[in-house]
Amino acid sequence: MLRQSFTIHPILGDEHEPIANSTNRVEAAEPETLLDAFSQAVVRVVQRVAPAVVGVQVVRTFGAPHRSAEVPGAGSGFVIAPDGYILTNSHVVHRARRITVTLADGGELPAQLVGEDPATDLAVVRVQANDLPVAELGDSDRLQVGQLVIAIGNPLGLQASVVTGVVSALGRSLRGPDGRLIENVIQTDAPLNPGNSGGPLVDTRGKVVGVNTAIVAGAQGLSFAVPANTAQWVVGQLLRGGRVQRAWLGIVGELRTVPGRFVPERGESRAAGVAVLQVIAGSPAERAGLRPGDMIVSLDGVPLRSPADLQRMLSRAPVGSTVVLGVIRQGRLLTLRAELAAEPNREV
Repeated sequence: MLRQSFTIHPILGDEHEPIANSTNRVEAAEPETLLDAFSQAVVRVVQRVAPAVVGVQVVRTFGAPHRSAEVPGAGSGFVIAPDGYILTNSHVVHRARRITVTLADGGELPAQLVGEDPATDLAVVRVQANDLPVAELGDSDRLQVGQLVIAIGNPLGLQASVVTGVVSALGRSLRGPDGRLIENVIQTDAPLNPGNSGGPLVDTRGKVVGVNTAIVAGAQGLSFAVPANTAQWVVGQLLRGGRVQRAWLGIVGELRTVPGRFVPERGESRAAGVAVLQVIAGSPAERAGLRPGDMIVSLDGVPLRSPADLQRMLSRAPVGSTVVLGVIRQGRLLTLRAELAAEPNREV
C-alpha cells in the first residue's frame, strides 16, 4: 500500500494564503473564479507537458510465414529524456515488428525497443533525435484520493487529447499481461479510451504521477495508471540491461489454510500459507530443499496470507540475497534458507 503521510498540494491558482476580509474571515470565492482558476491550471499543465506526449504506432505480424498478416496498433507515450527515450506501455509495443513514433509537432520517426517489463506493463523505446521536450516524473507516493489529475494521450488516434478527473483510489492491484500483480496502481475517473495507453497522468504542477495503462470495458470512470515511482525504478532497470531483474524462488503454489495447531504460534485466529505444488528444477527452491507438498507460511518471519504476499516480498528482495522460509512439512514446522536468483526470461 502507499504511505499514508501525504503532502497536500494546492491545486487551484498560485500558492498564496487565502484571501481574508477586514475581520480576518476567509471570503468564499465565486464559483466562476474557482472554475477559471482550475481551467488556467489545466491550460498551464497542457502547455508544459503536451509537447512531450507522442503517438506510438506499431505493426505486428500474425500467422504462418506463407500466409501472415500485418496488424496495426496504436497507443501513447511521453519523452523522458531529450535524446529520444520514450516511456509507454509494454502491451502497446510487445512483439511489434515495427514501431513508429509521432511527435507533438507531427514529425514521424522510427523507434527501437530498448526494453520492456510486462510485469508492470511498462516499456522504453528510443528515437534518434535530440533536444526533445521532456515530461518530468513526479512523486506518486504523495498523491491523495480526490486530487485533480490530467491525462494526455491519443485516444482512438486523436492526437494530444486532454481529459481531467480525480484520483478515485490508491493502492489498487491490477494483474499485468504476464499474470503478475501490479501493485499500488492509481485508480482515476479520467475518461480514457483505447489509444490512451502509455500516456501520462499528470498533477496540476505538471509532474507525471502515473502511466495510463488500463480501463474496465463497459464501465464508466474506472481507469488505472501505473505509479510514477514504479515507472522510475523500472526505467532505470530497462536502461541498464533491457529488462527488469527480480528475485526468483522457483515454485508453483496455491493458497491453502494453515493447519489449526500452527495458527496460535503465529498469533492469528485464521491463517493461510502457500502450498507448494511444483518445484522448478535447478531453482533456488530446489537448492533450499523445498518439496511438493510443503506449505510456506512465512518469509523472513513475516506471515504469508496468499501467493501474492510471497510475490510481493520476493520482488523487494535483492537478487543473490538469502531469505528464511517458514515451512510446514508432514506436520512439522521447519526453517529453510534460500539464496534467491534472478528470474528467468518469460514470454507472454
